[in-house]
Amino acid sequence: MREPAEPVLSEMIAQALRQKIIAGELLPGARLSERELTSQLDISRNTLREVFRLLTQEGLLRYQPNRGVCVAVPKDADIIDIYRIRRLIECDALRNAYPYHPAITMMERAVDDARRALRDEDWGEVGTANMQFHAAIVALSDSERLMRLYQHISAELRLAFGQLADKEMLHSPYVEKNAGIILLLKAGENDNAAATLETYLNISERTILAALARSR
Repeated sequence: MREPAEPVLSEMIAQALRQKIIAGELLPGARLSERELTSQLDISRNTLREVFRLLTQEGLLRYQPNRGVCVAVPKDADIIDIYRIRRLIECDALRNAYPYHPAITMMERAVDDARRALRDEDWGEVGTANMQFHAAIVALSDSERLMRLYQHISAELRLAFGQLADKEMLHSPYVEKNAGIILLLKAGENDNAAATLETYLNISERTILAALARSR
């Protein structure tokens, strides 16, 4: 079996690392070892450095003197910008969605997953399921470009979440809010669904910024 061409391989590895960030497996500030990663991923240092370059351009990794390449720690300005983009993309997707779009099934599945994780008090999994819910909202747009953009935003968002100690406070209030948005969407109340989400995103943004300010 032929090995993928270098640019293709670099993007495949970059995508795998993005998914680890979105799943909360790579935490903000964590140092990435070239030696360990090249061994684990069975790739050359040149390929890994290209992956680092791609993810640094996306704001997911940063070079720190005397430490090397580390997972990024989003600043307040980054978080404000992320939420601005989320409101633009997600609220528009809800306003223009049709009631039988297959992404609604993805949204419902994400809420079910979040409820199960909530019962188990697995806050990390609740957070992952909530992020899958929002990715499904973007899928309502039927735009591959927006979905790719949102994946990058999701990874940065998970890094913002990773700085907070109280994951229950961060994720659990939104599970039933997500279920309510689905009900509005299925009833054809797209504008109400979008307005509900916009209010919810405003609250989420303020909660994260306030929690970060308290932790400093």
